[in-house]
Amino acid sequence: MESAEIARRFLRFFEERGHKVVPSASLIAEDPTLLLVPAGMVPFKPYFLGQRKPPASRLATAQKCVRTPDIDEVGRTTRHATFFQMLGNFSIGDYFKAEVIPYAWELLTKPESEGGFGFPEDRLWATVYQDDDEAFEIWHKTVGLPADRIQRRGLADNYWHMGVPGPGGPCSEIYYDRGPEYGREGGPVADEDRYLEVWNLVFMQYQLSEVRSKVDFDVAGELPSKNIDTGMGLERMAAILQGVDNIYEIDTTYKILDKAAELTGTAYGRDPRTDVSLRVIADHVRAGTMLVADGVMPGNEGRGYVLRRLLRRTVRNLRLLGSGDRRLMHTLTDVAINVMGEQYDELKTDAPQIHAVIDAEEASFLGTLRTGTAIFDVAVEETKRKKAATLSGEQAFQLHDTYGFPIDLTLEMAAEQGLKVDEEGFRRLMKEQRERAKADAAAKKIGNADVSIFGRLLEEAGKVEFLGYDETAADTTIVGILVDGASVPAAGAGTEVEVVLGRTPFYAEGGGQLADQGVIRTGGAEVEILDVQSPIGGLVVHRGRIRSGELKTGDEAHAEIDLERRRAISRSHSATHMVHRGFKNALGETAAQAGSENSPGRFRFDFTAAGAVPQSVLRDVEDEVNAVLVNDLKVNAFYTSQAEARAMGALAMFGEKYGDEVRVVEIGDYSRELCGGTHVHSSGQLGLVKVLAEQSVGAGVRRVEALVGIDAFRYLARESVLVSQLTEQLKARREELPERVEGIVTRLRAAEKELEKVRSAQVLQVAGELAGKATDLHGVSVVTHRAPDGTNADDLRKLALDVRGRFPSDRPAVIVVAGVPSDRPVVVAAVNEAGRERGLKAGRLVGVAAKALGGGGGGKDDVAQGGGSRPEAIGDALRLVEQAITEQLG
Repeated sequence: MESAEIARRFLRFFEERGHKVVPSASLIAEDPTLLLVPAGMVPFKPYFLGQRKPPASRLATAQKCVRTPDIDEVGRTTRHATFFQMLGNFSIGDYFKAEVIPYAWELLTKPESEGGFGFPEDRLWATVYQDDDEAFEIWHKTVGLPADRIQRRGLADNYWHMGVPGPGGPCSEIYYDRGPEYGREGGPVADEDRYLEVWNLVFMQYQLSEVRSKVDFDVAGELPSKNIDTGMGLERMAAILQGVDNIYEIDTTYKILDKAAELTGTAYGRDPRTDVSLRVIADHVRAGTMLVADGVMPGNEGRGYVLRRLLRRTVRNLRLLGSGDRRLMHTLTDVAINVMGEQYDELKTDAPQIHAVIDAEEASFLGTLRTGTAIFDVAVEETKRKKAATLSGEQAFQLHDTYGFPIDLTLEMAAEQGLKVDEEGFRRLMKEQRERAKADAAAKKIGNADVSIFGRLLEEAGKVEFLGYDETAADTTIVGILVDGASVPAAGAGTEVEVVLGRTPFYAEGGGQLADQGVIRTGGAEVEILDVQSPIGGLVVHRGRIRSGELKTGDEAHAEIDLERRRAISRSHSATHMVHRGFKNALGETAAQAGSENSPGRFRFDFTAAGAVPQSVLRDVEDEVNAVLVNDLKVNAFYTSQAEARAMGALAMFGEKYGDEVRVVEIGDYSRELCGGTHVHSSGQLGLVKVLAEQSVGAGVRRVEALVGIDAFRYLARESVLVSQLTEQLKARREELPERVEGIVTRLRAAEKELEKVRSAQVLQVAGELAGKATDLHGVSVVTHRAPDGTNADDLRKLALDVRGRFPSDRPAVIVVAGVPSDRPVVVAAVNEAGRERGLKAGRLVGVAAKALGGGGGGKDDVAQGGGSRPEAIGDALRLVEQAITEQLG
């Protein structure tokens, strides 16, 4: 039974029993304490905590999840994985143990021909919490499971809570006996490799008042409304139902693994080291594909770093299998899209964008590997020069932390050079880094974000009616006032408040569009609104400051937005849609929106692209958009189903999730896009769009910034004035300016080079004179010299080396020169081989001088450089160097 069919059967079973099937939430967690969704129940936490009203009291889902704490174990064991899917059925104050346990037994044991999973009854076991006699009796007397196949376990195994005060309770786990070939008898308490957990039923029946650890907490009492939360791992179920030994051999993973083996000329099951790499590749490609599909972009922090690490570990393991610099991720991602597309249609729709992001990250990391290899070669040379046999832990950590060089690759390449790596030192530094990260995370942890106050407001007031598509001012009612996060009945002048209205013309920030600003007036107060947000669906919160009077809950009010600001933002939003279509036309379907910000008169647009966009393409897109808007196309908005909108070809922001009903915004026949924002009535109202710049904002993502309307006109007017000034100054026609300016710049650069040569020659002219005036200190020729101000650091270095080269090889010599290239002093020291044999080191001498200059520096024993912030101390610095030489030699 394929994975997609397992999910279909599970959801259909519970739908037939009155459950509302909820699509998987995005992997990007709403909970601010989480980067990604790590468990199937996470999207349902607000319902269990009473923060939001659930869409139904009975729910079922197949939720995408990602966990990465054990990422280093992926592939090394057959149990660890980063991406997985959790099937779950939930009851919020509806049914409880007496219903859910028989449900689970029925679905598991019902024959496949009747829509069940067909598990033999005599192979199933159950565990219950040690004091949960109720669950034991249901299993034994209602279901008929023999008492010797029901085992009691303690808090560590069979009790669940969220880790913070809130609901919790015992759980019952269902296990499948794989047979004696997998381990010893005795049930789950004896061997969890033989007895494999397939389903966990959590009974939320208590309110926990204090939670200190998994097994240490206080129970305040029973919940007034008991809940059910279950979790069935889809991948584990697939392994059992497909008759394979582990999750890497199920349909949605093995096809990726098999393709990776084919591409690298390897085979699975022959070499343990090869198997590890193939399993890592299969898991990480699937996880990376799903993360990118949900809008995560590779980066250096947060969830972006999680994705980057997964993709780079994949490339590294492909290299370990012999891929070299070949780019194989596109093919592997294609396999992942096809196998997971059975469950998630959007993967196939968004395939071009997914490929663009992953391909760009692969190309970037292959470049990183080349850079890291060069740094590695320097580290090897230094190690061998010291006649050592081991690369230090610090070097290995720097390669990993600074250059993204994987430790396994460092170990492999070091072995090829006949060297070892101080793994213990590397692991210690990695551990220290992790501990710092954990400490930082602990300091920032705030538990489950408390949005319950907003949930209560929404429940009391109902969904706030948004009028802003058609109205810019409206009569309404004050239904809620918050001060510092607490609900209050009234607030006075000068107070910063959050105001909830029964109906509002104010647009809450979202979809890239900035929030409206404006004013709310009642009979006794005036509130300046500076920001508008929607913390939970259906609720609009107006943030601002009371200018005068007293604002009270229940007051009749008049809300009015800043109309000019709204119009300017709407122009920017409509322009973003048109630019999106323009880039699609110019670059193809891979140019998908990956973010935007629509401000008054200005917007930025992020889109997926493999590399920089040529200036000619930017000009073409700009020309196309302006040509279209001149036609004054009508802008139309309407609601339809998501399926119908996609069938029309409506564009959607890459990675964004939409409900069943969506709003479509059309600009004539030119642009059609899913959007909840505000827009102009016709394209001619934009006036003009001017693209300013294009740049990278991450692997596979580019950003365009542009102006629209009067801001674009003002920009071009300033440009025109500037061009006029240049034509006057250079006595040239406008069309001649580029050539004339290029000629001037070329001549200027040539003159600067000649001047630099003259300056360098003048500096080096004194080399012979300086060598002739050397001071003898205990048999060592010492030269200290202050160069003229303006001498650059390179010339100071050349001078020091030139003077040093004028002494016989058997004559110890030290040369120290200093100067002020701009406003900060620089000092260079050079010591010949005979001088180094006397124990003199350039790095140490530079340190002495730099300290006197108020700075620091260092380098090798033969030549070193430093600097500081006190140019007036150069004379003292040179005297201290001579003193240090005398003390060392004396």
